[in-house]
Amino acid sequence: MIVQQIEQVRREHGVGQIKALCRSVGLAPASYYRLRGQLDEPEGEADVELRSAIQRIAMDWPSYGYRRITAELGRQGIIANHKLVLRLMRQDNLLCLRKRRFALTSGAGQKPTAYPNLSAKCALTGLNQLWVADLTYIRLRREFIYLGVVLDAFSRRVIGWALGRRLEAELAVSALRKALTIRCRSTSSDEPLLHHSDRGVQYASLEYTALLDEHGIGISMRARATPSARPATPTDNAKAESFMKTLKYEEVLLNDYSSMEEARSSIGHFL
Repeated sequence: MIVQQIEQVRREHGVGQIKALCRSVGLAPASYYRLRGQLDEPEGEADVELRSAIQRIAMDWPSYGYRRITAELGRQGIIANHKLVLRLMRQDNLLCLRKRRFALTSGAGQKPTAYPNLSAKCALTGLNQLWVADLTYIRLRREFIYLGVVLDAFSRRVIGWALGRRLEAELAVSALRKALTIRCRSTSSDEPLLHHSDRGVQYASLEYTALLDEHGIGISMRARATPSARPATPTDNAKAESFMKTLKYEEVLLNDYSSMEEARSSIGHFL
């Protein structure tokens, strides 16, 4: 079957060859994707690499829809059909859900969506002075899952973490709740606790910020890049991002997780 022959060549040469291969045999790319979906074959390496690229872009640009991600893939030299990108993003729960805006008659309940970066002013001398948080994706054999962590910046120890299949606020909230349970701040401490993160919608959500407010925890976020100010840099959340790099190189990339349960057990042991 011609689609199977294209699949074999695609696995050897990558997703960027799809349009050229279809053109050479006189097959429309749309027909190729429709017929390929009927093969019921295991996901090829090219699909896994495409999903990985989509995940990286979605993590860097959480507000991007499938059209913008398809365009960004093209800028990175990865040619993929926008319908395939849409399907993969839907399977991996990466589509942005835009809620309708309603006019409010009062200012009650309104919260800012971002906060200033206060972490640079912290001179750490002990525990529970600064917590840092971050999110990343974990690649399984057949899917991607997400990891949210909360670290104590002084000890650099993970005090809360959660795994999930959706990159939503609930994932970050679950990690924060575990941190609050495991290491509750002493009420007699004169040193206020500050929570620092990037400007992701998960950390700016009402549920997350309300939980921080409930426990009297200050909120700090990575600086926004603007023409009138210095650009945002990775050092704005260096401790959390350094941990994620260590986790990837010393645990995730050394294993081939077949399921979320296996990943949870292995990552939990590493932490």
